[in-house]
Order: sequence, then C-alpha cells, then structure tokens
Amino acid sequence: MARIEEVLELEQIDRDIYRGAPIETILQRTFGGQVAGQSLISAVRTVDPEYTVHSLHAYFLRPGKPKIPTVYRVERIREGRSFCTRRVNALQDGEIIFVMSASFHRGDKGPEHMDEMPPVPKADDLPDSADAAEFRDRWELKEWSNWDLRIIPVDQTEMHPRLAAQQRVWMRYRAPLPDDQTTHVCTLAYMSDMMLLGSALVPHRGVKVQMASLDHAMWFFQPFRADEWLLYDQTSPFSGSGRSLTQGRIFDARGNMVAAVVQEGLTRWLQEQG
Repeated sequence: MARIEEVLELEQIDRDIYRGAPIETILQRTFGGQVAGQSLISAVRTVDPEYTVHSLHAYFLRPGKPKIPTVYRVERIREGRSFCTRRVNALQDGEIIFVMSASFHRGDKGPEHMDEMPPVPKADDLPDSADAAEFRDRWELKEWSNWDLRIIPVDQTEMHPRLAAQQRVWMRYRAPLPDDQTTHVCTLAYMSDMMLLGSALVPHRGVKVQMASLDHAMWFFQPFRADEWLLYDQTSPFSGSGRSLTQGRIFDARGNMVAAVVQEGLTRWLQEQG
C-alpha cells in the first residue's frame, strides 16, 4: 500500500488550493483518515511556522471516490497574535465531500496536568499482528500494512468497569519518518481514524453493520513521533439510532498524553437482526 509520505504529498495548483492524487486502496470509499490528513497538511501550508496546530473539527459529508483526485481549498479565517484559524473544503467532481476547521497556536504558559496512561503491556511484548493467525485475514492489516497495529488483549490490561465499550491498541508507522513535527501531526490525523469506530462494536462481536465516519474532532497537546509506539486508548460511551460515539486518548510510550480524539460514526444494521 502507499507510504504515508505519498498520502501527504500534495500538488499546489493555485494560492491556497491543493490536489491529492488517488491513493491505492482495497476500500470502496476513500479512507477518512486520508482526507483528514491531506486537509490538515493543506491548512498547515498556509500558516506561519511559528504556529502549530492544536485542534481540528471536521465533518464527512459524502463518501470519497478513491480512484479520482481530491482538491483542497483553504480559507484563511483568522490571523491573530496567538491563534490563527483555517477552513478546508475537500472536493471531488465539484462537490464538497469533507470540511475541516483547524486552529493553530503559538503556545503560552499556564497550569499543567494530564491523565495517567492506563496499565498495559509494552508494545514489544505483544506479537506483531501481521504475524498473528487470528489477525492475518483482517482487512485493516491488508489496507494498512505499513503500520504496526497491536490490539491489547482484554486479559492483559485493566478495563474500567463502568465504561460500556473499551479497546486499546499500540500503533506506529513501520518505517522512519522525517523529523519535522508537521509530518508526525498529519500522520497522526491519518492514524486517528484507524480502528476507532470499531471500538463501538467491542460489545457486539459478529454483528453486521454499515460503518462510516460522520464527524471527527482532534486535539494535539505535546510533540510526538508517529514512527514510535503510541497507545490509542479507545472507548465508546454510547451507541444507538444507527450512530456510535467514540473517543480516544493517545499516549506515547513514556506515558505522556499527546492527543485526544472524539468521533461519531454510522453503525447501522446491514439487515434486520433477529
């Protein structure tokens, strides 16, 4: 499959207008993380380097067509002393398929605290899922063969008894990435859509549903590397009416909380269930 560097390599076709080439995929629709990552890199290119992205909020409006290019139009909404804001429209065939607002911050000083990383085995103590027989036929591993994804068995971690659905995954990009933080932030935006909606199905193993990301919000807290281990601590506090709310906290291997994600997704029956 395509390397993340290829996914994030956009062509500038005019001021604040960029184009992403089709990316090889086994999916019938463009992966949401691809559109999110490309939208974010488009926004980053219009911002002074002294600002770094701290949040994004996005809606998936129409399914993307993976065999045609996607055009990204960036609007410069605000230029402030501490913050600036960009809006990105992603288009195919003249129709908007995705919208994103991204906020950038120069950084300030203030109070500090963060959640502790949950107790989990080290990533290197778990088998590579690409080598595990029970994961070998999963579409995720075929689509994301460039990623090392290691789902933590329930009996090897401490689950919260009052949470409805929980899933924890170690993840990293398998190959070394450039040192610039923009690459790692946009890579994590891509990664953040991986397996998150699947956490809503943990209590419903084996059900057949149509799944699609509907909206996606993300916050970035501290520098990190996407080619080093990151723990994606995923929960789904509610599912109903054909939609599921999911959320995730992302920690580096040293226990630092580096990002957080909230997503609502479509989870509706493919057929009437008995």
